[in-house]
Amino acid sequence: MRFYSSLRIGALIAGVLSTALVLGGQDQKTEPSAAPKAEGIPPRTAPTDYQFHAQAGTFTVAAEFTGHSVATPESTLTTDDYVVIEVAVYGPAGARIKLSREDFALRVNGKKAVLPSQPYGLVVKNLKDPLLEPTASENKSKTSVGTGGQSDAGSTPAPYRVPDAIRHAWGQQLQKLALPEGDRALPRAGLIFFTYRGKTDKIDSIELTYTGPAGPATLALQP
Repeated sequence: MRFYSSLRIGALIAGVLSTALVLGGQDQKTEPSAAPKAEGIPPRTAPTDYQFHAQAGTFTVAAEFTGHSVATPESTLTTDDYVVIEVAVYGPAGARIKLSREDFALRVNGKKAVLPSQPYGLVVKNLKDPLLEPTASENKSKTSVGTGGQSDAGSTPAPYRVPDAIRHAWGQQLQKLALPEGDRALPRAGLIFFTYRGKTDKIDSIELTYTGPAGPATLALQP
């Protein structure tokens, strides 16, 4: 059993419980705190700080493809069923614009059908932390213990289940990192998600299309 994994699980659960205790100890007259809102990611200094950018009228859309990885403040998580793009929108000084994840779509390997962006809540259910997952040797050890020390070649260890407290914490983190929606002052940046279960090394071309209020734009990203 990996000692580091145990510490990591304990720390994450402790953080969630600590937050719950603080909220529970607040004055009962205080308004209950709202669910975490999407804050997005701090936008970079300029669109040119991203790998790719394109004009959409007087605005600029910038983006980077991060594959099946989701970087959070605590760790880098993975998702087998979704790919992630960090996107940012820039505009003239003092500009505002209505942002929506639905303004973005993804075309993979030149296919006619495009992939619509997906709510962050669906991605949370599919997140994993490789540092928490038991290794093959640990699974084999557990199976051996369960069979009295005799390895059963036909037995399959139960899949690892992420503790509810950790899954909840991941959901809060992802909600904050997602692209903020609604009328927003610019620049703004955040994560958007698309269903894609294949391996990224099988992607030859990938295009991010934007069809929002600023006007159309297409970014040829690098897989």
